[in-house]
Amino acid sequence: MIGRSRQFNAMLAQLHRFAACGAPVLLEGETGTGKELAARAIHYAGPRRDKPFVPVNCGAIPDTLAESELFGHRRGAFTDARSEQPGLIEHARGGTLFLDEVDSLSPKAQVTLLRFLQDSEYRPVGGGPTRAADVRIIAATNASLQALVVLERFRRDLYYRLNPLYVRLPALRERGVDIALLAEHFLEASVRRLGLDAKRWSDDALHALQAHAWPGNVRELENVVLRACLCADGDEVGVREIGAAEPALLARVPRERIEIDAIDDADDDGMLEAVADSRGAYFSGSFSAAKASAIASFERGYLTELMRRTSGNVSAAARLSCIERRQLGKMLKRRGIEKGDFREG
Repeated sequence: MIGRSRQFNAMLAQLHRFAACGAPVLLEGETGTGKELAARAIHYAGPRRDKPFVPVNCGAIPDTLAESELFGHRRGAFTDARSEQPGLIEHARGGTLFLDEVDSLSPKAQVTLLRFLQDSEYRPVGGGPTRAADVRIIAATNASLQALVVLERFRRDLYYRLNPLYVRLPALRERGVDIALLAEHFLEASVRRLGLDAKRWSDDALHALQAHAWPGNVRELENVVLRACLCADGDEVGVREIGAAEPALLARVPRERIEIDAIDDADDDGMLEAVADSRGAYFSGSFSAAKASAIASFERGYLTELMRRTSGNVSAAARLSCIERRQLGKMLKRRGIEKGDFREG
């Protein structure tokens, strides 16, 4: 886990405090904030570090097999039960069972888990003696379980069983300086992974990354860095490469910065239509006219690619580009771009 922001350090301190305690922990955070990493940090910083850490995606547990998946089954307990099989709780004995996406458990599975949490005992499907489980439970969700309880979509009693200890993982947009720190880390990792020569970020590229809202959080940043690294021909990764990797990131970059970087790169094979020709492509005698022409061409190229990626769905395009929907509609109309031209079928 990488970071130095106040929010990150406060979260990390919580994880280390909770590691020494054996009580269940509930982790809440948006998609891509690193909930499994946080769960592993708790496990490996605590007394169970030498025992198994068993992650399970609750959304992948079939409703009819929830008890079997958790508690195991005896031979002949049901059709196709040809041999005795231990469950996830047995696999995690002495260690930690990490229940990811716990909000996706069906009502029946919630009851099954609740019964186990009440006394830490279980019985394999098909009978046999009751067994005691020495396992710590860490649950994670990208939803608010408290809100789901109010909506009667999650059991209140199970919520309290999972929530003796609680950690909220901050979104990347809340972590300020960590964006640049993570971008540097992921760029170095991408270079090693791809076997490339060392690369560095331009100052403007880092500003563009820090201006983005990152709805996919750290996971989204990692993917964008990998694509931008692949787009870079030289040893510097700049705004141009970020725009090629993810056009939506340029929506909040000052236009003047995009134009300057684009003009500087105009001798290369252009990734932005605004500078696809030579340095003199927009020279018309006045700076204002040349600038207006470059902006118009960039907007047309960006909007065309945006609509292509969203198959003409203006609402999806607005979310992707971080542009208010009504404003985006006006921009499309101004540039003569018809959304119907991009719809499939």
